[in-house]
Amino acid sequence: MAGTDDTVAAGDDALYVLTAVLLTPAKFPSVLGDDYPEACAALGLAPLADGYGLVLGQDGAGARWTVVIDDVSLVAVAIASWDCGMEYELSPDERTVVSALPGWPLALSVSAPGVPAPHDPEHDPEFMDGPPLTPPNTDTWGPAQRRLGADEIALQWANWRNQIDDNAFLANGSDGQASASGGAGQDGEGSDGEDAPGAVGAAASEGDSAEAAAPRTPHPGIRRVLAEVRAYVDSPPPLGRVRSAFASGEARTLRADGPGWSMVARTDDIAFVLLDDEPGEVLPVGRGPELPGLLEALDKMAVRPA
Repeated sequence: MAGTDDTVAAGDDALYVLTAVLLTPAKFPSVLGDDYPEACAALGLAPLADGYGLVLGQDGAGARWTVVIDDVSLVAVAIASWDCGMEYELSPDERTVVSALPGWPLALSVSAPGVPAPHDPEHDPEFMDGPPLTPPNTDTWGPAQRRLGADEIALQWANWRNQIDDNAFLANGSDGQASASGGAGQDGEGSDGEDAPGAVGAAASEGDSAEAAAPRTPHPGIRRVLAEVRAYVDSPPPLGRVRSAFASGEARTLRADGPGWSMVARTDDIAFVLLDDEPGEVLPVGRGPELPGLLEALDKMAVRPA
């Protein structure tokens, strides 16, 4: 998180920087869309190949502003420094500023000290072409919350993976789907009510073990997702729908999204699928005979961080 000593021009006032995020094909706030062009469109930006940096802060009156800059490297260095607990003054050159957008596209729980509470700026035709940016609605299950859930699984892979017993995966066809998948509501409590992290449900609990012993018909939603993911290999989707990031060892973490679904996987392990049609559910997909080859093909065509 940035310190509020950092400032950058926003309209006629200086901006007290609160944080910054990358908006690039390989790394963008997925809550904004299933792919990079969709995330750019949410901010009214053209999907430039090199991407943008988004600087979020408040002006001297406390109004929310998002300053878009084209110096992606500067924002990347700032984020890496803050993540390491180091100070870094994020002060972009005015020549790198693409636009100053009113509002914030993401929800922030922090504010600048010594200025009024965060609020939308008053409409000024000189700086505003439309209404202020607002974060996507995540109060109810839908695309934004589904993508946030997939973000969390990717971030806390070990916690989610430890809840899956490999014995629960039975040979239910070539997709290698798990024979059991449990879930929880949107309040973040897992099936055991204690240990499941985050905003979506956990996989099957001990109470499901007897039911898990019997083969089940593969989930139709998972069959659809795997079919669409396979199609991505032959016909590349919009930029950013398949992304590859570092993981432990020699593995990669894969993220794929599409209409109504998100998938998170490790190239050396299983996959998890989230569906708009299955509120709060996290559906595990076992290795099976086809998943390893599919993940390898996805990794070869995925966008990677520079």
